[in-house]
Amino acid sequence: MEESIQYAKKYLEDLLSFFGLNTDVYATTEDNEVIELNVPSTHLNGFLIGQRGETVRALQFMVSNALRSNEFEFTRVNIDVADYKKQRASRLEDRAMEWVNAVKKSGKPMNLPPMNAADRRVVHKLASGQGLETESVGEGRDRHIVLKPGGEGHSANEDSSTKDKPVDEVTNTSENNTFETNIPEANIPGATTPEIKSSEANTSENNPEE
Repeated sequence: MEESIQYAKKYLEDLLSFFGLNTDVYATTEDNEVIELNVPSTHLNGFLIGQRGETVRALQFMVSNALRSNEFEFTRVNIDVADYKKQRASRLEDRAMEWVNAVKKSGKPMNLPPMNAADRRVVHKLASGQGLETESVGEGRDRHIVLKPGGEGHSANEDSSTKDKPVDEVTNTSENNTFETNIPEANIPGATTPEIKSSEANTSENNPEE
């Protein structure tokens, strides 16, 4: 694992140097499966993050692909820039708690807006900790989570459900089934606001970030 981490760290630092940024990337792993690469805050935050995180995901793909091409055992990579993803995940958790509380209050299942795999995993984990059941349904851009009162369905914390129900079989208790919520802006100098939108659902399921 250590060889994969050091290679990924050096590869990303070399990529950043092409943009004129010479910085030390913090590299580690929390689960011995995914390599975590954290780029500190710099004047290039906005450029490296990109619109809705598109650039940082592209960098992530390049590093992961380089690991695969060189036949490293560990190839899953998660890159964060100036804690962009960490702050975004925190805001998503706040929004998800609102959905969880709504389901607990109504006692009825709720269709959530489409979101990428990384966001679904955040919601799966939080909902499970609150005693709710979750299920991922739909395909591609339409894939989303159905929150259910505890005991009404199976848990899909790893977002690997293979018995997805048609969307119209579940009551949608949300009046606005889009992921454009009023979430406070992230305090990242030079970065665009990392909004949580349904358009971010078009990402690779094999990407550990998503």
